[in-house]
Amino acid sequence: MKEYWMNIVSSVRTLKKGLKITGKHMLDARKQRTPIGPDDKNYFNEQNGIFTLQYPKEEIPVPDNGRYKLHNEIEDCIVCDKCAKICPVNCIDIEPIRSAEVFGKTSDGTPLRIHAAKFDIDMAKCCFCGLCTTVCPTECLTMTNEYDFSAFDFEEHNVPFSNMTPIEILERKKAFEEHMEKKAAEKAKTATSTSSKPAMKPSIKPKVPGAAKPVMKPKVPGSGTAKPKVIVKPKIQVKKDSENSPKTSKPRPVIRPKIQVKKSDNTEEQESAKLKPKVPMRSKIPTPKKNKPEGEE
Repeated sequence: MKEYWMNIVSSVRTLKKGLKITGKHMLDARKQRTPIGPDDKNYFNEQNGIFTLQYPKEEIPVPDNGRYKLHNEIEDCIVCDKCAKICPVNCIDIEPIRSAEVFGKTSDGTPLRIHAAKFDIDMAKCCFCGLCTTVCPTECLTMTNEYDFSAFDFEEHNVPFSNMTPIEILERKKAFEEHMEKKAAEKAKTATSTSSKPAMKPSIKPKVPGAAKPVMKPKVPGSGTAKPKVIVKPKIQVKKDSENSPKTSKPRPVIRPKIQVKKSDNTEEQESAKLKPKVPMRSKIPTPKKNKPEGEE
């Protein structure tokens, strides 16, 4: 029974201590805490106040060198197509239109010769690698500090940056086609004019009677700029036999010594029997008996 009441007392004490800490934080949370980024020196010192931000009215500052939403300054874009080629996920779609002449300059003085009829970036595909920003020659493609680009419609992730209207696109295309046709006609005209002109014959000087013939001087090797080629025959090294070196001779045949083996009497008889030729045994043919005439005994 005593243990039961002791458990009740300890639970009341712990509850009182927890409510005291909670009440203290409630009193300190009557004002809003100033939003400070993690890079700030006073980030861990300000521990009092309301930490919840009223987004999107209030935002925590983000680092300047972060990789967030892409942005393109189309006025400085020369439509070089390098960003679209290096993109690993093909999220950049560009449609260029060539111009017959320079129609402007970028902020760094680069001439503009190509119109951007279409420059779309699909942020739903973007992997935020930052390769497109490093290869941009005019540095018109950058990453902003906008990290929240959520939308209700999926098509809103495809961000267009081109500022040309459909009528302007048609006019630019038509003007470039006319320029190319005019250029091709001029090229064909110059080709026909050159082919119609007669070929110019080389002028021949008239022979003057009694004029001395020019003396041909022999060419001296080394006088001109081009030197005569010297043919060098490769030397073949022949190994000479020295006096002390022994003359090579044919190898002599190796003669193996005959080893005499003592043979027993029985073996000698067997070998002598093997050496003697065998006489073929002929079968005896019985001679027929002659019948004596009668009267002879």
